[in-house]
Amino acid sequence: MLNFEANGRSITAKKGETILKALNRAGIKVPTLCYMEDLTPTGACRLCVVEIEGRPGLVPSCAYPVEEGMKIQTHSPRVVRSRKAIVELLLSSHPDDCLYCSRNGTCELQSLAEELGVRERRYTGAKNEYKADMSSLSIVRDPNKCILCGRCVRVCEEVQGVSALDFINRGSCAIVGTAFNEGLNISSCVNCGQCVNVCPTGALREQNHIKEVRDALNDPNKVVVVQHAPAVSVSIAEEFGMKPGRDVCGVMTAALRAMGFDYVFDTAFTADLTIMEEASELAQRIQTGGTLPMMTSCSPGWIKFVEQFYPEFIGNLSTCKSPQQMMGAVIKSFFAQQKKLMPENIFSVSVMPCTAKKFEAQRPEMLNDNIPDVDAVLTTRELALMIRRGGIDLDAIKPENADSPFGQRSSAGKLFGASGGVMEAAARTAYFLLTGQELSELKIQPLRGLKGIKEARFQIGDLDVGVAVASGLGNARKLLEQIKNGRDDLHFIEIMTCPGGCIAGGGQPFNADINAVTKRMKALYTIDRDDTLRVSHKNQEVQKLYDEFLGKPLGEKSHHLLHTHYAPREVMH
Repeated sequence: MLNFEANGRSITAKKGETILKALNRAGIKVPTLCYMEDLTPTGACRLCVVEIEGRPGLVPSCAYPVEEGMKIQTHSPRVVRSRKAIVELLLSSHPDDCLYCSRNGTCELQSLAEELGVRERRYTGAKNEYKADMSSLSIVRDPNKCILCGRCVRVCEEVQGVSALDFINRGSCAIVGTAFNEGLNISSCVNCGQCVNVCPTGALREQNHIKEVRDALNDPNKVVVVQHAPAVSVSIAEEFGMKPGRDVCGVMTAALRAMGFDYVFDTAFTADLTIMEEASELAQRIQTGGTLPMMTSCSPGWIKFVEQFYPEFIGNLSTCKSPQQMMGAVIKSFFAQQKKLMPENIFSVSVMPCTAKKFEAQRPEMLNDNIPDVDAVLTTRELALMIRRGGIDLDAIKPENADSPFGQRSSAGKLFGASGGVMEAAARTAYFLLTGQELSELKIQPLRGLKGIKEARFQIGDLDVGVAVASGLGNARKLLEQIKNGRDDLHFIEIMTCPGGCIAGGGQPFNADINAVTKRMKALYTIDRDDTLRVSHKNQEVQKLYDEFLGKPLGEKSHHLLHTHYAPREVMH
């Protein structure tokens, strides 16, 4: 351990630890722009500079290790002047459209300008005149607002292993762009939105579907239904200043009704439906010698990743649609029949923690008689914006239950929001389908937590079943490479595109740290611990749907409505 002094305080640090980490642990805030937790620091933005007694220049605290006896000033006049000059230079070429920007109020550059007292323009630079890239179904890229911090490049390459974005051109002409500066739609982008989450400005944002939803709500000829994903209810409260991890499922349902939606459904219901189909598919593959390991198919960024980078594993993917698409399919079939509605007169909306769901809903494979299962997808952030625009006070509104026939859900379906949750839910039902008995311990601890790759083994009758869970596509790549190199002890693999799962999806509230993500995950585990219905196969409304409409899992009608197929994709590298 080392001892040093910061702003007159004595602080202890670990040997080799950076100044920034030691200061953060001591509760001393130092601003950053390029820094990313757990990734090798680049020291590019220089906002985190500090003054060290006896050193001639300022040093970047994110990359400089602590030394015994150091005396540091984090906010000396010299340091503050340096930081202020950097922000002023960034603003000199930045668009002056804060009032119109999607990040107004959540922009880190805006916050830094406020923190440093930037109140006049001392530097004038030529404004960028790049065209916004609107080609992607999920993400909009506006290079005019890019400040070259590199965070999107790093998360795309180092965390996700996709490398759709990089620095192109040289010197003062450098920008962040795609290969050959073409549209995101023909790049290797998988629409995960992790780049949007780490972008400090409005240079990256989701494709906004609010107008389409508002138009549908105002159309008297449309019946507008909405579904909300398991992870949304434990994260949207943060958009309204509440503590991370607060579950507002009932309040959110009431708010959606107050906004004018005719029916509100819980996507956790079709998470249970997904488990019935997926666990049946796994049992069938095990019993008949089908392609193993079977891999989950509920995360659309992961699906596109396989189609692009590992097409040889397409046969390993479950043919099940995601819960979002299954809900859309049963709404426009079974529900439409029940309510005597034409499918084309139903406008189906989903609220998801994910930007890739916007892409998934518009895939041609998700059309049934040329009618999409889902018409529009809102992120958690977009729903929060609609609630605010509607003048709805979440603290004052009374909780309400979701509508039937898709209102009941098990806590297993709710676990879909966290990495490992799909596997845990599937294991509970697959065990029952193969043995006729319930798992003695429904909580499967090795599959829980934020670790990037998790594994477990189960004894199901005479069969020793191996399962693995990966979150973040960089970790998925590691697992796939192991299988390519001969690993053969796994039967089922769950992959979530985003690190930690849907609770940290690309459409979730901005500026969430690991503490917030952890609390969201714990909230889902608490729901599972306290619920009385904890397995998907005992969901009575799911059973009723099979009895009255679908027939049986993997049957002809369920195969037509609830299953799909995928194909290899070519991308520009």
